[in-house]
Amino acid sequence: MMKRTLGMLAVAAGLTLAVATPVSAQSTPSILNNKAAVADIVQLIDIAGKQRMLSQRIAKDYLYVGKKVAVSKASKQLKASLDELVKNHKTLVDSINDPEIKNLLAFVELSIEDFKATANEPFNLDNAQLIIDLSESMLEGSQYVVDSLKSKVKIKESAIVGKAGKQRMLAQRIAKYYIAYQAGIRDKNTVDQMKAAVKEFSDNHKALMANPNNTPEINRKLNEIDRLWKIVYKFYLNIEKGGLPLIVFNTTDDITKKMNTITQMYVELYK
Repeated sequence: MMKRTLGMLAVAAGLTLAVATPVSAQSTPSILNNKAAVADIVQLIDIAGKQRMLSQRIAKDYLYVGKKVAVSKASKQLKASLDELVKNHKTLVDSINDPEIKNLLAFVELSIEDFKATANEPFNLDNAQLIIDLSESMLEGSQYVVDSLKSKVKIKESAIVGKAGKQRMLAQRIAKYYIAYQAGIRDKNTVDQMKAAVKEFSDNHKALMANPNNTPEINRKLNEIDRLWKIVYKFYLNIEKGGLPLIVFNTTDDITKKMNTITQMYVELYK
């Protein structure tokens, strides 16, 4: 029901973005022609994009702790991710004046409260399924904010930042569904979502590698991921076989960290 409500809100909203930056008093056309304001929006795209990743990481960490795999690291990461989710949400609320997006963010805030409460509940299959459902709602809401921001900055730079940032989320999504299957949520949807995330990551990676505006440093970082990805994606696709939860945890975290660096480099490119 929550996911359906977010979707209905998303479809209903017709947006005219106003960003609360030093140029927020200007009209939207002026903002879009102002290089500094465009850079501000690109940075907000990165922040909203990071919320997508955190929605998946929090659910993943809860499942890893519940499955008693990488418990210490997952527990610390879970707490830090919840704190960062709340901090980023406040930044978005304080920076965006558009009433429709703010209305959606208010709904997301309610979801965050449910997310935090469930993440602190004892592990069982019902709570595991609930936190997965909540992570999907959070992802949908955050993706909508990203898409709304991108639509107001009709430049290819915003698309590249959005795509690079999405790779962080997809890496954590892969780990989430991998451990969900091992934890006992063994329906067809778990396998299908895993395989879809692997495919989307591969497609996005190829697009980023082919981006003509990449700096030599960005290309070097992407090549590091390329070498790792060519090996580990096969492990992820063996979700039904299982047996490699630590490798999945560590490699997806490594990819997320590298993609976060790359995304920041893209943001810096367009300042």
